[in-house]
Amino acid sequence: MSKVLMVGRSRINQVVVSKIIEGLGLKPIPETPEAAAKTLLALVPGAIVLDGGADNKDCDALMPAIAALRRASGQSRPSVILLSNRTGTPENLSLSGLIDVVVAKPITPDRLQPVLNRLITHGHV
Repeated sequence: MSKVLMVGRSRINQVVVSKIIEGLGLKPIPETPEAAAKTLLALVPGAIVLDGGADNKDCDALMPAIAALRRASGQSRPSVILLSNRTGTPENLSLSGLIDVVVAKPITPDRLQPVLNRLITHGHV
């Protein structure tokens, strides 16, 4: 079972996203941004879902660790999804080049599930 690291400060968002991940047959690992840094040292998830918070910056401290995982894999893996209060692409929201997909809040199965399904279908999770 592929593991998906769900990182965010909001416990409610962690629960909602974890249920969506479980519904796809994946194993969610919910963490705060602070605890996620240690988790990334211990395991390599198939994907990472970041809750950016009000300004999309809550998980910025994890970017060096994510970049290191991607360099080690030699690919753009693990895939990184950002949950954002704004809509758009990573480029037009001026986000890190490590963000693969932006999903606008509020988080619902209708918004997040298709994104995760595409990643699964293409072997990125």
